[in-house]
Amino acid sequence: MKIQGKMFLWLSVFLLIMAAVYGVWSKEPVGTTALVLSFGLSLMIGFYLAFTANRVDAMAQDNKEADVADEAGEVGFFSPHSWQPLALGVGGALAFLGVAIGWWLLYFSAPLLLVGLWGWVFEYYRGESQNQ
Repeated sequence: MKIQGKMFLWLSVFLLIMAAVYGVWSKEPVGTTALVLSFGLSLMIGFYLAFTANRVDAMAQDNKEADVADEAGEVGFFSPHSWQPLALGVGGALAFLGVAIGWWLLYFSAPLLLVGLWGWVFEYYRGESQNQ
């Protein structure tokens, strides 16, 4: 995690320099504000990663002699078959399309989003996947 912290801190330095150059050169406040806010976000993430790197054990990416297989292992549990992300994706696409076309499209996307979210949250509480 030390490497990621350093990367974000160097990115924040780069963004601050680019914000200054862009602000002086273009005199456009919106882009300059976006770059300054990106600098702040990158600085917060970099500080958090650098701060927590001292509290956790060293990972394989912190060792220069490490192989790719050193971090191998179980990453987590991922649902093998789920239709809920498709419903959420279609509902989200319709919702964002509603912003461009008309707010009336949210009447069709909101139920799809709610059904997809409800199904995804409670996916393993019913059917053959239910814990007994």
